[in-house]
Amino acid sequence: MSYWLGVDIGTTAVKVAAFSESGELICQLSCTYEMFHPLPGQSEQDPDEITDKTLQCLSDITRRLLPARPAAIAFSAAMHSLIAVNEDGAPLTRCIIWADNRAEPYARALKDSETGKRFYRASGVPIHAMSPFCKLLWLKENDAGLFHRAYKFIGIKEYIWFRLFGVYEADTSAASATGLLNLYTLDWDDDILQYLGINASRLSVVTSVKRKLTLSGSVHWLSAQEALKDTPFIIGGSDGALANLSMSPAGRQPLVATIGTSSAARILVDSPSVDKDMRTFCYHAMNDQYIVGGAGNNGAVVLEWLNHNFFEADQDMSSFLKEAEKAEPGCGGLIFLPYLLGERAPLWNARAKGVLFGLTIDHSRAHMIRAAMEAVIYSLYSFGKLILERHTVTDIHVTGGFAQNRLWVQMLADVFERPVVVSDANEGSAWGAIVIAREALGLPPVEKESQSTLYRPDPDATEIYRRQFEQFERLMVLLKDEFI
Repeated sequence: MSYWLGVDIGTTAVKVAAFSESGELICQLSCTYEMFHPLPGQSEQDPDEITDKTLQCLSDITRRLLPARPAAIAFSAAMHSLIAVNEDGAPLTRCIIWADNRAEPYARALKDSETGKRFYRASGVPIHAMSPFCKLLWLKENDAGLFHRAYKFIGIKEYIWFRLFGVYEADTSAASATGLLNLYTLDWDDDILQYLGINASRLSVVTSVKRKLTLSGSVHWLSAQEALKDTPFIIGGSDGALANLSMSPAGRQPLVATIGTSSAARILVDSPSVDKDMRTFCYHAMNDQYIVGGAGNNGAVVLEWLNHNFFEADQDMSSFLKEAEKAEPGCGGLIFLPYLLGERAPLWNARAKGVLFGLTIDHSRAHMIRAAMEAVIYSLYSFGKLILERHTVTDIHVTGGFAQNRLWVQMLADVFERPVVVSDANEGSAWGAIVIAREALGLPPVEKESQSTLYRPDPDATEIYRRQFEQFERLMVLLKDEFI
């Protein structure tokens, strides 16, 4: 007996999921890791902690499933991370993640320039502090010694790949989210690298998402495990692209919405597509497929902040969110702008701030919790509607932790005014990695059998949310200059 392992290296945890030949989830393990904020606006993680926990999860799940062996192991990872390493591969910095806003002044100065617009059209990555391109601008200006001393600039999946195989390789899916890759050639963009003052030798070699290697001859401790000796490892892609690949049946491309720590809405397209106003991204997915969409910084992290910091409740999150059921849709006019971590799409403003508007003496804790949940959906819709304007979308598929909360999913259906499908096989990016692995090994795709729940828009709630979103958007526009 064999099984397939999908490894999803996320923002707060790594998840390793084992699937049967038919796509059924057999077993899943996860390990969390710490996030550091050394200064305001900075968000970092320890690349060795992430690597060690990823490899430990791999070791634990393969031991648990003995005597069965994995047919393949494929990777997914969060986008936009940056690590500087020396010639031995040792990190000179922590892993600077997507939520880090230290490069905001450089992004703001470049965003509306002709150079910034040209780089966006070439790479598909909006000029924003989240991108490794802007992080490198910051590093060059603020730590020139380290910038010039560094041997390579890589992402977290590249770091783990190097620890396993001793080679620096970046798949086109993850590389296209750096702001350094040309979307049309799928290679590092000479114009962008020249602007930074680096050459391609200081980056990883760009490779296919189907790139496969084995541990044979590796000195890493994983190679000592008999179950993994000849197992093909597939480099895979970025978490967003893989979530879409996992939920897009042949001939149909639904909008895929995700709310985890952050939020995103994406659709697969068959050619590069950029927005004249730089409001959406476009990244490579696989073969001739690309994802177009937007991502927000503020997803479930807003509710975690409300629970632990604002109310100091430290409740179980499911019971905390259940309180929102006591409040009516629209929360009596209470509107929350949820920009606690600045914002990406559609504002692309790292200095955006959270705002609670319309608060009265009649509002309760339940209203504030529901207003925060609605705010995350409004924020998602503010860039999701840009996709709906350009592509025919009949339904929405969801992934991420919020898919387990019926109230939150119903809000999504009501605000987007479209049916929402929640599958009981909700492994998203991990299964997307297996989709790539099967193609890499020359095997046909698997049509997973799963039960789905369909949420239809409630006309009464939809009318309330339509009016309230208009007010949300007006506030967003009115305050955007005040954030700066």
